[in-house]
Amino acid sequence: MMSSKRYARWLTTLLALLCCAFPHAQAEPAATVAPGSDEISPRLVGYKKTARRTLYLHVFTPDAAKFAGPRPAIILFHGGGWVEGDALRFYDQARHLAGEGMVAVSADYRLGGADGTDPRAALSDAISAMRYLRGHAAALGIDPVRIAAGGGSAGGQLAAALATSSGFEDPADDPRVSYRPSALVLFNPVIDNSPDGYGNDRVSGYWQAFSPLHNVQPGHPATLIMLGTHDALIPVATGEAYCEKVRAAGAECRLALYEGQPHAFFARSRSPRYYAETLAAMDAFLGKLGYLSAPTD
Repeated sequence: MMSSKRYARWLTTLLALLCCAFPHAQAEPAATVAPGSDEISPRLVGYKKTARRTLYLHVFTPDAAKFAGPRPAIILFHGGGWVEGDALRFYDQARHLAGEGMVAVSADYRLGGADGTDPRAALSDAISAMRYLRGHAAALGIDPVRIAAGGGSAGGQLAAALATSSGFEDPADDPRVSYRPSALVLFNPVIDNSPDGYGNDRVSGYWQAFSPLHNVQPGHPATLIMLGTHDALIPVATGEAYCEKVRAAGAECRLALYEGQPHAFFARSRSPRYYAETLAAMDAFLGKLGYLSAPTD
C-alpha cells in the first residue's frame, strides 16, 4: 500500500503535469496526511493565478483549543535554484511549527522548469504570498505584525529578499500591504547573487537589486542563518558577511554552523539528526522573539 507521503508526492506531480497540459485546470492538491492521522494537515489556499496554474499557500494551523487568539505566522519557501522543487519540502518544518502554536505556511511559486519563468517571477510571487497572508490575517487567524519568512537555498534567498529587495512587486498586488517579514529563518540561503556568489548566471541583469547581501538596510528583521561548514554553494564567509551587515543595520543575526555538513543538510530525509538540531535552533530563535508559547489548558 502506498504511504500517505508518497501518495501526496505522486498526486502533486500529477496535478503539475495536468496544469501544464491544461492551463485552466483548477484541481486542488490533497493534504499529505491520511484521514484519521493525529498529525496536522494543511489547508490549500489559492493566492495567485498565473498563465499556467494557480499558486497555493499550504497552511498549517495550530489547534485553536490549545493556542487561542491570532497567532504569529511564518511563510516558508522551498529550494531548487528557482527552477524546480515543491512546497512539500517544508511540510515537516511547517507541521512542527504549527504544533508549537504558529500558523505555518509552505508556499508555491513560479519555477523555471514548470512555468518557464526566471527568478524575478519567483520573487514577485513571494511578495504576493506575503501580502496575501498579511492582507487576510484575520481570516487565517494570524497576527499581522508577527509574520516571519524562511526558506532553504533559493527559497532562503526569496525569504531574505522580502526584507531587502524592492522593484519586484506584482503590479496587481495591493501596494498598501507590506511584504516585509518580522523575522527571518534561513536554511543555507543563497544570499549572495553577485558574480562571486550563487546563481549570478540566472540573475546577471538585475543581481544588484536581487541579492540580499547587497541590499541590507536599517529596519532589517532579526535573522537566524543555519549553514553547513562544507556547503559547496554558500561559504561560511558569506553567512558571516550577511550577519555583520544585519548587525550593523541594528538587528540581531545568529549564524548557526553545522560542522562538516553539505548543502541541504537540514532535511529530515537526509539526516534525522540535523533535522532535529535545526528544528531546535529554529524553536530557540522564534521562542526568544515570543513567537512560540506554551499551550493553554
